[in-house]
Amino acid sequence: MAESPAHQFGQLIGELLESVVRPQLEDFCQNQGLYLDHQKRERPARSGKKISWTDHYGNAHDLDFVIERDGTDDQIGRPVAFIESAWRRYTKHSRNKAQEIQGAILPLADKYRWNNPFLGVVLAGAFTEGSINQLRSLGFHVLYFPYESLVAAFQSEGIDIAFDESTPDRVFRRTTNRIKRVSPGQMDSVRTYLVGANQTAIDDFFRSLRQRLGRHVTRVVVIPLYGRVNEFSSIEAAIYFLDGHLIYEGSGEFRKYEIRIEFSNGDKVDAFIESNNKVKEFLEFVARQ
Repeated sequence: MAESPAHQFGQLIGELLESVVRPQLEDFCQNQGLYLDHQKRERPARSGKKISWTDHYGNAHDLDFVIERDGTDDQIGRPVAFIESAWRRYTKHSRNKAQEIQGAILPLADKYRWNNPFLGVVLAGAFTEGSINQLRSLGFHVLYFPYESLVAAFQSEGIDIAFDESTPDRVFRRTTNRIKRVSPGQMDSVRTYLVGANQTAIDDFFRSLRQRLGRHVTRVVVIPLYGRVNEFSSIEAAIYFLDGHLIYEGSGEFRKYEIRIEFSNGDKVDAFIESNNKVKEFLEFVARQ
């Protein structure tokens, strides 16, 4: 089935969005000694063009950008950032798109939670404040290019991309064909305008990325937990127990270690591990991040 002109137009905007963000991500990764994987990169370590990672249940999730530590063209590294981009023209579709992004990234964030990965979203077009806040409340860092800035960027080169639901397909087709025919120099000008109009938001996004991936450990807490398990059917019974409970080092049977690691950017990682050797493995793993 042939793609609709509106869908083709959306693909062009999506490609523009990625071409704006990708060079800045590449510069960031080069400076930080990290590896950036994206669909434009030929990489023997993976099959096909898709950037696909699987969650705990074996479900594959395709992403736009993944930043890895110790990754190379021939070796998959440890994921430390998952970044997805999206374009929507109408706010009525924005919450559904936000939920789609959550469904793609959050299962991966859970699987690789010990990496404490950066979760990024690059949005363009019309998104409601509620949909953006929904993403932020779940730990996503959002870089948002408003619809008006996209229209102005193309208008700076004499291309009108403003449309609404009443716009006929022939107008979409004409606009799409015109964008395809613009010279590389004109498209560079569109990108430059778009970046300039959103520079503050871009700087904030990359500052957050730098803080997360450039962090260092400031405090490590290891608490051995002892004692038998005490269960109660009411709050009153638990309080009665605590009133008479004597605390001393090593009382009762050893249960597990509680681990807390604090980082320079305010991040915290908590873990409960039973084996002494597994605790060491966990700490060594964090040290390599």
